[in-house]
Amino acid sequence: MKVDLEVLVALSDVEITGQSLVLRQHLNRNLYLRTHKVLEAAGGRWSRKEHAHLFASDPTARIEQILLTGEITVPKDFGFFPTPAVMVAHLIELAEIEPWMLTLEPSAGDGAIARELARLATVECFEILPEKVAALREEGFARTVFAQDFLQAAPTSRYDRVVMNPPFALRGDIRHVLHALHFLRPEGRLVSVMSAGILFRKDRLTREFRALLERRGARVEANPPESFRVAGTRVSTVTVGIPAVR
Repeated sequence: MKVDLEVLVALSDVEITGQSLVLRQHLNRNLYLRTHKVLEAAGGRWSRKEHAHLFASDPTARIEQILLTGEITVPKDFGFFPTPAVMVAHLIELAEIEPWMLTLEPSAGDGAIARELARLATVECFEILPEKVAALREEGFARTVFAQDFLQAAPTSRYDRVVMNPPFALRGDIRHVLHALHFLRPEGRLVSVMSAGILFRKDRLTREFRALLERRGARVEANPPESFRVAGTRVSTVTVGIPAVR
């Protein structure tokens, strides 16, 4: 079931308490009915007594899944999904890598991005899962594989390029990109896949992030629909290019 943009905007501004979901915005009748239909399909039941949609369990992950994909599908884990080769090539092209550069992939996963960066320049990467760290180190294409949560790493402003496909769930992509910007040299650039939700979600973090993109003259382009379907997900995505502060 596809979910239109107006409904996605409405669902991006809700208050969830336990199993209860309340729409914060006052919606016109047509938009409310469309939003109600989506909430019902997601398992919510309208309670006139509580003036809220009630779910059998905390609906946070379910709403997040709808916002990420733009549709109601079987719930998935949006913490990690491998970057398809076509998308990797696009990210590398936008990053304009030169052989002398030091590059960073902050969430290396299976190494799809970092491996291609290593063909063009020196690459370092972060990965939190021990089995993936071991596999990356065994391949040996990265100069350094840091075995830790990237968000806990102290920034070192020494990278010419950061190229990344961060975790998306619960605005994880925004948090990772904001942290990664502190790792860039003054003339550096960050290129990242991000959830299309950065274009419409109304929470404070997303609004502040959009303001940062505007201040820095960032490039934001929508990726083709289902660009990540080959990776097992239908998350709607954009590609963002952000220059470091000069």
